[in-house]
Amino acid sequence: MSIIAWLVVGAIAGWLAGFLVRGDEGLGVIGHIVLGIVGALVGGFLFGLITGDDYTTGINIGTIVVATIGAVLVVVVVGLIRGGTRTGRGAI
Repeated sequence: MSIIAWLVVGAIAGWLAGFLVRGDEGLGVIGHIVLGIVGALVGGFLFGLITGDDYTTGINIGTIVVATIGAVLVVVVVGLIRGGTRTGRGAI
């Protein structure tokens, strides 16, 4: 997938992760988008290893779902590293 497509998928995933993970509002929208891009790379790599599929073929629902899962994982890990408390009503 091209760099621009990764940025778009990562931005969408980061934006969605901001809605799914509450209690880390200190990151802001831009922070979630940046973590979403990292999460898209992490999620695509990990799910590619697990399933053997190629999640780098374009922008579709599958890549967005995988990238969102990766972004949620990255946001949660960053929250744990930063030592923030979770006070919101999020899914995770």
